[in-house]
Amino acid sequence: MAGFTFRYRLGGGAPTIQAFKAKDSETITKGDLLNMESGTIDLAATADVALVGIALDTGARTTGVSDVTCITDADAVYGVVDANARLAGAILDIAGATNAMGLAADSNHDVLVVAASAATEETLVTFNVAKHWLT
Repeated sequence: MAGFTFRYRLGGGAPTIQAFKAKDSETITKGDLLNMESGTIDLAATADVALVGIALDTGARTTGVSDVTCITDADAVYGVVDANARLAGAILDIAGATNAMGLAADSNHDVLVVAASAATEETLVTFNVAKHWLT
């Protein structure tokens, strides 16, 4: 499966799970990163400024009707398959469409790598604090 997987919270504890209405009529896939716009949720893209977390289920959504259930913690750490060695503290961008989200070279400062990883290992990231919808 492509996309991101919740691994843990930097502060410990269980993830906070919330549901919001969909902003757009689109398919959202479990593991997709999400963005808040005017109180509704849509797929995240690099340079978004109100990143929320990851989708917890897959389905076609209808604007203003369908719920999108997601993890919403600013300190959540997510794992993603990434065929690049990464250093702790590296800043990267998110990239890709539904069911194909991953990481890209930095230009918009979306996420921060929390632990060094080899190209054969999962990369662990958290949102850049300035990009999370609650900060």
